[in-house]
Amino acid sequence: MTSTPPVIETARMRLRPQRLGDKDVHIAMWADERVTRFIGGEPRAPDVSWGKYLSSAGLWPVMGFGYWVFADRADDRLIGMGGLSYFCRGIAELEGVPEAGWAFDADHWGAGYATEAMTAALGWADGHLDAKEVRCIIDPGNAASERVAAKLGFARIGDSDALGGVVAIYSRPRGG
Repeated sequence: MTSTPPVIETARMRLRPQRLGDKDVHIAMWADERVTRFIGGEPRAPDVSWGKYLSSAGLWPVMGFGYWVFADRADDRLIGMGGLSYFCRGIAELEGVPEAGWAFDADHWGAGYATEAMTAALGWADGHLDAKEVRCIIDPGNAASERVAAKLGFARIGDSDALGGVVAIYSRPRGG
């Protein structure tokens, strides 16, 4: 089991472990209503963002997979976060299956960063996890994430209202 995230480099990004120095950029990203429109629905207070940042770091030693910081290779600055999770959401279709997730600073939208980062993260999962599939959830109307999911090989398998609002559930078999 992997207890810390491996560093993975793509053409433009470095997927790496979280650092204290990422705190302010992370908090600013999650305070942006554009980022949270489809993820939680409202900007996060600094203490909520910080708590989620710390809890996502805890995935690696407990689950053997987790989230990476998606950092720009040029300056190593956080531009997004994501990877694989298990957040115990109460959605039956996510039980026992790694859940993919991604989010980027709004200034980095529309340039293919999510597809690039998650291709690397899912490639790592395919080579290191004993999982037949990976799933993800996407809020209705989040067309950008739906396009990314399709490029990554996810197909819609249903919906859930377990979180209070409806989310679409997608599945990707090992190897995409």
